[in-house]
Amino acid sequence: MSASRMPALFLGHGNPMNAIESNSWTETWRALGAGLPRPRAILAVSAHWYLPGTRVTAQQQPPTMHDFGGFPRALYEVAYPAPGSPQLAGQVRDLLAPVNVFLDTDWGLDHGVWSLLVHVYPVADIPVVQLAIDETLADEEHFDLAQGLRALRDDGVLILGSGNVVHNLHTYAWGRKETEPYDWAARFETRLRSLIDSDDLAEVAARDDMGPDAALAAPTPEHFLPLLYVLAQKLPDEPVTYPVTGFDGGSVSMLGVRVG
Repeated sequence: MSASRMPALFLGHGNPMNAIESNSWTETWRALGAGLPRPRAILAVSAHWYLPGTRVTAQQQPPTMHDFGGFPRALYEVAYPAPGSPQLAGQVRDLLAPVNVFLDTDWGLDHGVWSLLVHVYPVADIPVVQLAIDETLADEEHFDLAQGLRALRDDGVLILGSGNVVHNLHTYAWGRKETEPYDWAARFETRLRSLIDSDDLAEVAARDDMGPDAALAAPTPEHFLPLLYVLAQKLPDEPVTYPVTGFDGGSVSMLGVRVG
């Protein structure tokens, strides 16, 4: 990898409460941030901005969005006042042409982004731009689209995907007791890692062909898709590592995937 090329990083964000709690995952996120090269900016792809069309945040100061309900007041008081970057937003628009990329000034940073960044880069002094996930595209189309962003890594931009490779809240074991992952969840994650390790990324992007375990692991696609935006950055012979592991509630994988 080029000495100046930024890695690309996917993190499982899990429960929004991770933003204000200290646990093994948040401690690992903090250590990751301390060990990463400092980016000039971050381009984030979150499971929680999933709508028709391709959009990118383009304001100077994106607001902290509390896009959830039913949590303690302390979580709603979290602010992540990182600046935006209209310049990076324009760069993303140009790189993804001829796809029509809308410069959005209404969305901000959703909890998929800031619940991680409060730990990874707690000072909030690095510009952050968020790219929406177009719900009308197939998995393979997301992977192909994301390859258009590769030049950003050589321009000091950290591409951050935020979701969960296994995310099934219907089967989540609510409560405080630690629960082993369901068999299907563990099998899917093992299969996924095997495909990544063997560089079969096209197979990862063909998730719908991965059988019943995949259907349980991602009953809806939005938490899985940010992984494809990160894997699409991989260049030949680049290493892929897993800086975060584990499951929450039996059916939410907290796996982290680092390219480069």
